Amino acid sequence: MKSGSPTITIRDVAALAGVSVATVSKYVNGTQRFSPAVEARLKGAIDELGYRSNPLARSMITGRTRTIGVVILDIANPHFTNVVKGANRVALAHDYTLLLVDTEENPARERSLIQALAPRVDGLIISSRASEDAATWMHELDKPVVLLRRVQGLAIPNIGFDNRLATYMLARHLLNLGHRHIAYLGFGGATIDEERIGGARDALAEAGLTLDVFDTREPTALAGELACSRILLGPKRPQAVICYNDLLALGFMKEAKSLGFRLPQDVSVAGIDNVPYGEYVEPRLTTIDTQGEKMGELAMQKIIDVLDGRAGDAHVTLEPRLVVRDSTARCA
Repeated sequence: MKSGSPTITIRDVAALAGVSVATVSKYVNGTQRFSPAVEARLKGAIDELGYRSNPLARSMITGRTRTIGVVILDIANPHFTNVVKGANRVALAHDYTLLLVDTEENPARERSLIQALAPRVDGLIISSRASEDAATWMHELDKPVVLLRRVQGLAIPNIGFDNRLATYMLARHLLNLGHRHIAYLGFGGATIDEERIGGARDALAEAGLTLDVFDTREPTALAGELACSRILLGPKRPQAVICYNDLLALGFMKEAKSLGFRLPQDVSVAGIDNVPYGEYVEPRLTTIDTQGEKMGELAMQKIIDVLDGRAGDAHVTLEPRLVVRDSTARCA
């Protein structure tokens, strides 16, 4: 028979390996292990014949699709691209594939999209801005779920990030550079925004200073552009600005230069996420590395562990890493 031919069946593999059809089925579907010698014969026969199992038939036997759903807020945001990249790396290593859903920062669509996705996958990795009270319905999905956010009052495993420490570190960095009038450009639509405001306020309070807070409607570069003029041309121009994420910071810097400001001489700017673009703009963006790829890797491994009956830590918090570049400098 020609290798890879669609006429090759599980019976052909059984005949070549000298085992029963049931043995081949259990091996292919991963429902039973055999001796190294038998498994070697099975693998050899499968490779020689070019046999490929039918994923649909396999899922009917095992109840598994070998697919994990990944729900992100915005595929255009490089932070979430990094998360998907990390998750996919682990999935491929364990013979899983990803089914990706982009909620496009639309909370109204989030629940219906996730509920439609759940029956098609073995587990779900979810990035959501929903409050803990609003997310209790996720318990009803009847699938393993890992949230990409620190949550305290929701009994769902999560991979989170210390947002309060992140902005505290940025504020301390700016204070050490001599800045005293520091502003924060946030995104009030995110539950973590208050944590980020709190961290910056804590650092400034230790120095006897207060934080000026500005808000945007979406966490995008365009929103950063639109917010820039009311911050830098307002009555209290800050010496430095901490942005909710790198996209806001990049948009803010673009518009600041258009308005005639020198960066970082006239105003220092910092972001959060450490997206790849930040290293290739002028000036290069000071930021906090949120370890997006590692977050995706840990979330996927946690899902696979649950599916395989292994228990691990329910809550994991990644530590922020300060990345100092050219967009922040000593206050003139």
